[in-house]
Amino acid sequence: MDRGKTGKRIVLVGGGHAHALVLRALAQEPIAGAELVLLNPTPQAAYSGMLPGHIAGHYPFEALRIDLAGLAARAGARLVLARATGIDRAARLLRLGDGTTLPYDIASIDIGITSEMPQVPGFSQAVTPAKPLEDFAARWAAFVTAPPPTPRVAVIGGGVAGVELALACKHRLPQAEVTVYEAAPQVLGAVGRGARARLLRHCGRLGVNLETGARLVSAAPGRLRFADGREAEAQFVIGTGATKPADWLTETGLELHEGFITVGPSLQSSDPAIFAAGDIAHLSHAPRPKAGVFAVREAPVLAANLRAAVLGGAMQGYQPQRDYLKLISTGDKRAVADKWGLPLDGAWLWRLKDRIDRRFMAGVNGQ
Repeated sequence: MDRGKTGKRIVLVGGGHAHALVLRALAQEPIAGAELVLLNPTPQAAYSGMLPGHIAGHYPFEALRIDLAGLAARAGARLVLARATGIDRAARLLRLGDGTTLPYDIASIDIGITSEMPQVPGFSQAVTPAKPLEDFAARWAAFVTAPPPTPRVAVIGGGVAGVELALACKHRLPQAEVTVYEAAPQVLGAVGRGARARLLRHCGRLGVNLETGARLVSAAPGRLRFADGREAEAQFVIGTGATKPADWLTETGLELHEGFITVGPSLQSSDPAIFAAGDIAHLSHAPRPKAGVFAVREAPVLAANLRAAVLGGAMQGYQPQRDYLKLISTGDKRAVADKWGLPLDGAWLWRLKDRIDRRFMAGVNGQ
């Protein structure tokens, strides 16, 4: 197969936010002579930043769709609709879910994570993980279309994602009993004290219940059991309390940190021919929590370094910011902002978040 004048094939494994932006960059400035392939199970992806707004009923799911097929076409990339299941690094082959293989010279992995908790018996049968986003959104749509007479929604995990989704659920189904269950002694441990206080007030104002010290130990359809003996009933259970990487990465021989691909400032893994970005990457030089802002900021560095890997030249280094602006929606078209421990609160912040998100989507989809 023709691989262009450089003889190099770059395979982008996964359609995460970083790869979407890399495709946009390479559409504007192609890597001369290189062959570009995007490997993803679907021709579209979903933008995580607008998920709470969709769950609350403010956006149709179509507003969240990133057109990977269109991005690939504009970048001159071949789109392969398949899922990666392994890597033969010696042969430089990607193993695919249909049993075939895909050769690569340089690979970049941006496949995201799931919110599954396989160590909890019954989790896969009774809980809907918040990631992958498409599956979660589809199940939520089915639930709200025909909710039970007394709907009960449980959210496992009291971090920013869990509380934000709980507030969104409450806005969409005001009659529902919505409860967040957090294993730690307090919810929202990753935000500043002032922002936490404001979000707690919003939970109280809207009627979202918060239970702490609640470590889930088993789940069955409609019923949850926690380590301290507490039990709860819920017809819709959302899992946000875990970040699980793909199992097949453990068999690649790449250096991993808790299952995530370890990368340095260049975003290269322990194998220089394999890069990683987004949630699946662990920044060994500057560990950070999983957040979409880092994937977005990694994209220009990744695009430049893929170019350098093909054409030669110095690699750029990615240094993530120490803190970043968190805009946390409260379900009712308000938001709380948090950066450097300085909180703000109001409807204008939701409008700001809405503008940022819509601008991102317009840019990535070429609108």
